[in-house]
Amino acid sequence: MRLLSSNIIIFPNWSQPEESLSLDIERVIKAIATHPDSNQITLLIDTTNISEDDAHLVVSGVIMNLLMVEDLDVTAECEISLLGKLDRIEWESIASLINARIILENENQESLVSFQVENIPAYEIERFSNISIGQLVFDLGNRLFQQGRWQEAIAQYQNFLGIHPGEAEIYWRLSQCYINLNRVDEYISTLQQGIKLYPTEGKLHFSLIIDLRRNGRIQEAITSAENACQCLPEDYTFQLLKYLTVPAIYDNQDEIDFYRQRYIQGLQSLIQATSLKTPQERNSALAGIGRLTNFYLSYQAQNDIDLQRQYGKLVHEIMAANFPQWVTPVSMPPLQPNQKIRIGYASHYLHSYSGTLWLTGWLRYCDRQNFEIYCYYTGNEPDPVTQQFQDYSDVFHHIPYNLSAACEQIIADQLHILVFPEIGMNPQTMQMAALRLAPVQCTAWGHPVTTGLPTVDYFLSSELMEAENAQEHYSEKLIRLPNIGVSYPKPYIPPVVKTRSDFQLPDDAVIYLCCQAPFKYLPQYDFIFAEIARGIPQAKFLFLRGTLLKQRLQRAFAAIGLNSEDYCIFLSIPERLDYLMINLLSDVYLDTFTWSGGNTSLEAIACNLPIVTCPGEFMRGRHSDSFLKMLGVTDTIAKNEAEYIEIAVKLGLDTAWRRNIAERMSQSHDLLFDDKACVAGLEAFYKQVVKEFL
Repeated sequence: MRLLSSNIIIFPNWSQPEESLSLDIERVIKAIATHPDSNQITLLIDTTNISEDDAHLVVSGVIMNLLMVEDLDVTAECEISLLGKLDRIEWESIASLINARIILENENQESLVSFQVENIPAYEIERFSNISIGQLVFDLGNRLFQQGRWQEAIAQYQNFLGIHPGEAEIYWRLSQCYINLNRVDEYISTLQQGIKLYPTEGKLHFSLIIDLRRNGRIQEAITSAENACQCLPEDYTFQLLKYLTVPAIYDNQDEIDFYRQRYIQGLQSLIQATSLKTPQERNSALAGIGRLTNFYLSYQAQNDIDLQRQYGKLVHEIMAANFPQWVTPVSMPPLQPNQKIRIGYASHYLHSYSGTLWLTGWLRYCDRQNFEIYCYYTGNEPDPVTQQFQDYSDVFHHIPYNLSAACEQIIADQLHILVFPEIGMNPQTMQMAALRLAPVQCTAWGHPVTTGLPTVDYFLSSELMEAENAQEHYSEKLIRLPNIGVSYPKPYIPPVVKTRSDFQLPDDAVIYLCCQAPFKYLPQYDFIFAEIARGIPQAKFLFLRGTLLKQRLQRAFAAIGLNSEDYCIFLSIPERLDYLMINLLSDVYLDTFTWSGGNTSLEAIACNLPIVTCPGEFMRGRHSDSFLKMLGVTDTIAKNEAEYIEIAVKLGLDTAWRRNIAERMSQSHDLLFDDKACVAGLEAFYKQVVKEFL
């Protein structure tokens, strides 16, 4: 069998009369032999239910007839191969290389079912005659792309580019194949190649800039954003990226100061450059803030209130220019006797997601006598947690990716209070929150940073997480709810069904779990890992989010004469079951400075994994501290970096103390999980706010 650029298959019904069988096959062979790209096509003929000799006899007769009657020398024009009886494995090995099936008058239905040919594009013979080989190859590449067969799709897209210059979309799809295979350099070079050919294709520019930043190539990202602005000067998305891009990962502390100053200056330049006079300008600005947030700014560990206010004012002005009907004050709906207060929760993340998982407790323990719950799910990844939100709601609206429709529904429901569980992660949520859709609008610590939006009135936080001067960090009025402020459902923790060897982890090591996203680790704290290793020679630091921190850690360990490769293990983030197994198999959980673990810390506590933490200046650096205080297990809370190292080393050396900490955590779970006091405090706040308005 000789496969070429394009491979076509047919499934003749060999049991039909010979005359009609020969006519079916002749029409196909003639169409292929006279196709403009016939020399690049192989015709595969299924011979199920007939001997190969008999099939060969029929096909030879057809070829001879075409030569005698039409003077068409098929053997010189195209390749023909008979497919004998194939087992499942043999069929799957060639199925991904078949571009199309030509539909016959009479087909072998048994073969069609057996080989599941519905995944192969099918063409009537007349349409096939008018389709180019490039289109066939492109369609096959797209089919493989949709099936997630990245390597096979790459082969077809490259084949296509070999015979056709290709359009912008093929470069984007080819790049996505590479990134799904974690072939970052080829991903980036493919986007760059596409941009050279199609400099006004915004999707290529956007993907390139975002992923250069994500992979720590910040200066290239900024240069690419500047180039995109030159190619697409009217596209506000690239103005945002040009002026406001900051690293996801910092190489050293000086970089934090440098990029913060760059952001401060860039924000002023962006504000001055923003014009909303024409419909085109208003639409472009709306689209830009609908694609991006300034998420990474808050990972610089500084008070962002002034910058957030400036950015929030800009976002509000863009939204007001596009939706002037939704920025005026909204009257508090009257509350009749026996009528319930209507509370709305709007989020892109009403599914299994760290920023909203805690919200289920607020709904689950809601006082149904006094409150009516409305949920607005604007994302589109429903799962069992989504079902929980639906079950706990009186009214549940699923309105994915439709800003106007979601806003109209919220307005129509005449809420008393609208809560955004998180603002700052999802652009559409930021846009909605910049409007006035309810008399009172709140956010909470799903994203634990002030929004700066003039349309968000309250920040629902936690009395245990906030410092005395915390109001200085918020543009909203700060509400300190009891305890940790949320009613977090106790996670299900499975029995230990795996061993360290399943993850290539040594049995005799002290495993320090370091499971936060790389952007939570700031460079000024890298030395702490090396200092712990100095005290615990058998220490292994287990990072679960790739290798972006590897180079920094090499420097930190080398500074005290150690080799980081002897101590640091980098794994890709595993499936949830494996993630929980790793928690159960680890010895100590090392919390991050300045931005503490939230979900991850709560899950570590459910696994009775001792946590070393050091509370920071801002609420976002005090989550684990508050959890441990609520448990009453405060032995592993450090006051400073030196004490953090001391506690981590002691936990590594003193097995008995480590077990004692784990046991005390285990006995105190009920103090932390499924807390109802915070819900009572939340609802008292709701009642008071409505009362003040009425």
